[in-house]
This record gives sequence, C-alpha cells and structure tokens, in this order.
Amino acid sequence: MNTLSRLARAEWGALSRAVRDALVARRLRAIPMTLGAVCLTGLFQYVQNQSWGYRLVQDIGSVRAEDPLWLALLRTPLSLFVPALDLPVWGALVQILLVFGIAELCLGRWRTLLVGYAATLAGTLYARVAIALGPDTWLGLPASDARVVDTGPSAAVVGLAVFVCWRYRAYGTGVLVVVLMVVEVLVKNNLAGKEHLAAIAAALVLCAVDAGRRGWGRPGASS
Repeated sequence: MNTLSRLARAEWGALSRAVRDALVARRLRAIPMTLGAVCLTGLFQYVQNQSWGYRLVQDIGSVRAEDPLWLALLRTPLSLFVPALDLPVWGALVQILLVFGIAELCLGRWRTLLVGYAATLAGTLYARVAIALGPDTWLGLPASDARVVDTGPSAAVVGLAVFVCWRYRAYGTGVLVVVLMVVEVLVKNNLAGKEHLAAIAAALVLCAVDAGRRGWGRPGASS
C-alpha cells in the first residue's frame, strides 16, 4: 500500500496540491470560466433541441469541413460548447466541469482558453487536410465526412488533459490519455477519433513552446 501511495504522490502530487490550494483559497470563485462554459453548453443543448432554436445553434456554432474556411473559423470558438446531438449531454458537461475546472485551477483562465481553443482548432483544420488526402491513407478520411457536424468539447478536453499532465509531471496519466486516443482510432477509425490525435499534437507543440519559455523548469501555476 505504501508503494501505491508513493506512486500516486509522484504522479499526481503536484497536480493535486495545485488544485487543492486554489480551491481552498477561492472555492468556486476560482473557476468562473469553467462554470460559465458548463452553463453555456447546457443552454446550447436546450436551445438546439427546440424547434425554433436548432437552426440558430447550427448557424452560430456548427462546423463542417465542407463549410468555407472563414465561416468554420468564425464558428469554431462556439462549436466547442455545442454538444453533439448523438451523444448524451451529461458527458460533455462532466468533461468540461472536471477537465476545464482542473485546467483553470492549475493554468489560469486565459491559458486554459488558449490550449482548449488551439486543440479544437487543430481538429477543425485537420479534418480539411484529411478529407483532401482521401481514405486511401491512414491520415485521410472519406469525402462523406465533410458533411459531418463537428461540435463538442472533446478535442479541447483531450488537449487540456495532455498539457496539464505534462505541466505537472503526471507523465503516466498523460501517456495513458494518448494511448487511449490511439486505441480509439484503431477501434473506430472516424473523424472524431482522428481529431483527438490532432488535438494531442497541438497540445504537445504548446508543451514544447511552454517548456522553452520556462527553460524546462519546475511545474507550477500559470504566471
């Protein structure tokens, strides 16, 4: 049991201390962006399930690879908070509350938004490249995927999880996230799974940039 405790402290000690200290100091006031994101996602879910609201949500937050690039870029920030219609909304809400919440506590509001948006944008841009490559390559996707509605927080969640794990040296957990996303693609080779890999790639680039800026220093909260 002591060995397990030591392993847990080594893996999650710095991360758990950062989360605990921020919550003790400010409680829910420490995660205003996360709470706002949960409320916005819930609002989008309600509106898009109304006969008068579905088209509105599609027009402001629905992204498809067949859309003009400028329109996709304009919609991408809000698309993060539009739950996929074919998945239970509670899954998106839990992902945002836990992963966004931990990231906001550990990284700060603006860095959390930056990493989350970069991961989402990487998935959005990847979809266009993959469809152009076609289904004959491993990185490619069939042309029919250009019509798939691409919304939800999952790419941002994956990117944030990888970045936070790296920043607080929870390397085993970060590797596990990456492995699970690779297995997802191997089991179900679809747009969503491959976008998660693109999100991981974007997060790793940000990790390298952050490491260079901080001189590969110790883990810690955002400056």
